[in-house]
Amino acid sequence: MMIFNKTILQKDLGIRRGLIAFLLLLNVTANGQQFGLSFSYFIPKNGDFSTPISPFSIRGLGVDLNRFIALETGASLYRMSGLNIKDLPFESKKALVGPNFTILVPAEIVFSLKGSAVEFDVKGGVFGFYGFGQKINYGNFDRAIREYENWQVANSDFSYDNKPGWGYHAGAELTIYVTQQVGISLETNYLMGSSKFPLKGSYIGGNASLETKQVEYADAKIDLTGLEFSIGVIFNSGQGGGPPKKKRRR
Repeated sequence: MMIFNKTILQKDLGIRRGLIAFLLLLNVTANGQQFGLSFSYFIPKNGDFSTPISPFSIRGLGVDLNRFIALETGASLYRMSGLNIKDLPFESKKALVGPNFTILVPAEIVFSLKGSAVEFDVKGGVFGFYGFGQKINYGNFDRAIREYENWQVANSDFSYDNKPGWGYHAGAELTIYVTQQVGISLETNYLMGSSKFPLKGSYIGGNASLETKQVEYADAKIDLTGLEFSIGVIFNSGQGGGPPKKKRRR
């Protein structure tokens, strides 16, 4: 079984509380005239379908450089059902870690085309993320080891060092305003990132006889690559026609 480090668990709990307080503050300080709700989902490469944690997510905070270009950031908290680990001696088509909670903070440049009732945004940039409450999926890990070693049975035991990661993302968003106060938002982003996740431990297994191997995967990384998509409703309580200048949602 996995070796738990009490200090790491206490650190993760402190980070979780701090992130929740930060996201609540963002929700309170967001523009009172423009707000919204949305549901975002993440489909990882060689992982499991992941769902959002509401209401701890807000995106679209930033500054307009001109009518067409803006810099934006925000934060989203995901319940990751399962992610993969790359840079191992073997590959797996199934998730090797999870479930866990992951905080994602993007920094992006947004190019906007705005009409009287439609807005289309193209965006791209970088993001940072941190997964806390990490768990190794030993069922899938042992299956991958059996295929790699060509064994009938395998049982592994690892400790790990969980680290923050970063990556790149790009996507587009279409917002259609059905009235002057209400809009429907559809967004898709492709994320490509990773975080260092060095593993150290052993596994035992074999066919007719059993053997034990001590291993260390110093270059192992959690793979946060996949497709993020969301659908939401934006409310503009201000007066005047057309789409709002800046929106906060999720």
